[in-house]
Amino acid sequence: MAGRFAPRPPRTTVPGGHAGVPARLPRQATAAGRERTYVPQGPLDLGLVLGPLRRGPGDPTFRAMPDGAVWRVSRTPLGPGSLRVTARGAAVRAEAWGPGAEWLLDRVPELLGAADDPEAFVPRHRVVATARHRRPGLRLTRTGLVLESLIPSILEQKVTTDEAYRAWRLLVRKFGEPAPGPVPGQMCVMPDARTWALIPSWEWHRAGVDDKRASTILRSVRVAARLEQTVGMAPEEARARLEVVPGVGPWTSAEVVQRSHGAADAVTVGDLHLPGIVGFALAGDRDADDAAMLSLLEPYAGQRHRAARLILLSGRVPARRAPRMPRWDVGRL
Repeated sequence: MAGRFAPRPPRTTVPGGHAGVPARLPRQATAAGRERTYVPQGPLDLGLVLGPLRRGPGDPTFRAMPDGAVWRVSRTPLGPGSLRVTARGAAVRAEAWGPGAEWLLDRVPELLGAADDPEAFVPRHRVVATARHRRPGLRLTRTGLVLESLIPSILEQKVTTDEAYRAWRLLVRKFGEPAPGPVPGQMCVMPDARTWALIPSWEWHRAGVDDKRASTILRSVRVAARLEQTVGMAPEEARARLEVVPGVGPWTSAEVVQRSHGAADAVTVGDLHLPGIVGFALAGDRDADDAAMLSLLEPYAGQRHRAARLILLSGRVPARRAPRMPRWDVGRL
């Protein structure tokens, strides 16, 4: 096992032709970054706002630093870019590097919740009101990027979060490219659509990704341009287009538009834990299903995702009474 995932020379062929997956290039010399300052309206908690974009503690595209700075790398329409945001008093300083630097800086306000309207939310339960009072800096992010949320959401289908985070980490590090700028650690930009499409089947297997999830990702990246166009649509219209892709259902589409669109009403249905958590917090019903959860959240119509997030932040969750979901590593078969 010691050398199981040791670095290997990049594969260059797949059955029927060349894969064209590039070898990892050395990191380029750091060029000067670009900067902007953004002053949000009202309190802002960087960790709460940007936290949903982090896919596990080892996410190569996201890093939270001890000094409070948050690093994020993305593949923008203009190319790879690295972004560092730091709160200083009432202002936020943003620095960016790479071909996508200007694109990232232009969208810093929306990334930090400028398009969100937390004042539209009216708590209807004590637990929700208390959570909102304790977390005044919660805003809903809007990245304006679909694929970077869709692929990890597909990886999270029907498996434990540890398995999904591991797969995302291995695939991005192996097939992505070094992030531009003075990023901490080994941060990487996720692969582009063509590179995702050319990942050989055995590499999906080694990352622990079954054929169903891998096939859904491959179908998605083949229509990546059409999916990225949904950032200009209303969240419900965007979800309808996403769900045209076989393998992308309501759970996955909700997880995507929550991040790409900042959709305040896109409540996640089909989740293993969320209905029970919402049911327990609002009605003492730890066995609530999706229908019961939606009924309890009906008073928050238009803001159901925000209500669910506040419930999760309240810490009012039922005690575990069943063993954890078993972890299966298909890469060992």
